[in-house]
Amino acid sequence: MTFPAAAPGRVRALRRMKIVATGLLVLAAGIFVLCVTAGDGRGGWGYAQSAAEAAMVGGLADWFAVTALFRHPLGIPVPHTAIIPRRKDQIGAALASFVEQHFLTAEVIDERLAGMQAPRRLGDWLADSRHADRLAEEFGAALRQASGLLRDDELREAVTAFVDRKLHEGRLAPVLARGIDALCDSGQHQVALTAGLGGVSRFLDDNRLVFRRRLAEESPDWVPNWVDERVFNRGFAAGQAFLADVIERPDHELRVEFDRRLRAYAQDLRTNPSAAQHAEDLKSRLLDHPDTRDWLGAVWTQLRAAVLSGSSRQGSEFQRTISALIVRLGEALRRDAELRAKIDGWIASASGFVLNRYSDDIAGIISATVERWDANATGRRIEIQVGRDLQFIRVNGTVVGALVGLAIHLVAQLL
Repeated sequence: MTFPAAAPGRVRALRRMKIVATGLLVLAAGIFVLCVTAGDGRGGWGYAQSAAEAAMVGGLADWFAVTALFRHPLGIPVPHTAIIPRRKDQIGAALASFVEQHFLTAEVIDERLAGMQAPRRLGDWLADSRHADRLAEEFGAALRQASGLLRDDELREAVTAFVDRKLHEGRLAPVLARGIDALCDSGQHQVALTAGLGGVSRFLDDNRLVFRRRLAEESPDWVPNWVDERVFNRGFAAGQAFLADVIERPDHELRVEFDRRLRAYAQDLRTNPSAAQHAEDLKSRLLDHPDTRDWLGAVWTQLRAAVLSGSSRQGSEFQRTISALIVRLGEALRRDAELRAKIDGWIASASGFVLNRYSDDIAGIISATVERWDANATGRRIEIQVGRDLQFIRVNGTVVGALVGLAIHLVAQLL
């Protein structure tokens, strides 16, 4: 496994520090040579020579120690040198174990999560309409990509089967009874009936030819055209006559009968097992009809096309709706402490589950990655990262060696 190119700034900084450390060592050697060739070892010459000798010893020793971490000094395979390239795998394993024991623990993660206040910060971020708009766009893109990965016919069959199963499992009678009661108690059923019948009458007149063509398109192929024509004409005329009569007479007896029968039917749905079963049988027959299943599939196809079309248009109603939902979610996270606490609990439970089951695997990423690294490249990369600081050891060794040499020479002179 190779590394990307190192940051030029770090490389230059390391090179500069190497020049400084080596320069001090060369300076100490120069002073030593000067003292040996020109001095007599007495007075100031003795102090300078002792300082230079000790500085060279300290500088060379620390150069050897620092270099031995990353390579063989001068290319000589001295034992216990090139430590990092030779023992990188052991170092990686030790680092992985250290991380697992001291970082990948429930106590550390829980403390960190509590300090993060992730739900509140997430709520603040989501409540920003700019972020919500961007997420809506990304959600639409994800939908389009997911749609491309799935076969439309298989997905349509799966959705149709799911909806069909849920409709079969649900009880129609109680739901229908509650809906009828609510409508009648509010009195809106008569208002809705008047407005609806008027609208239906006008709509039928305006679209007579459209309905005729639609009937021809939806009618099974085996039904003769003249039958469609007769059925349509008779049904259309009868329906319009009935609508006109009810609309013109607000106190029409059929309205009273409509109200009475509606309420009676709701009561039967609640109390009469036969009526409830009849509704369930009707629902089952309707759902089991081949045309119903085809209709469910067609609804899914149209819904899918509308969603994909809306998700691909910038600023579409679909994207605005998703964005508004995201903003409302963010606002709920910001103001609802109970919701934030619940999400914190979910996060803590999920992190605990992951740590209990996969902490070894997570830590193993470190050791496995280090094993893939090239040994020499690893030593070079680590040297670039921390070598500048290690060069200060060489500088300090040279300076401290000089000071120690001066001290030793001083003690010798005093003795």
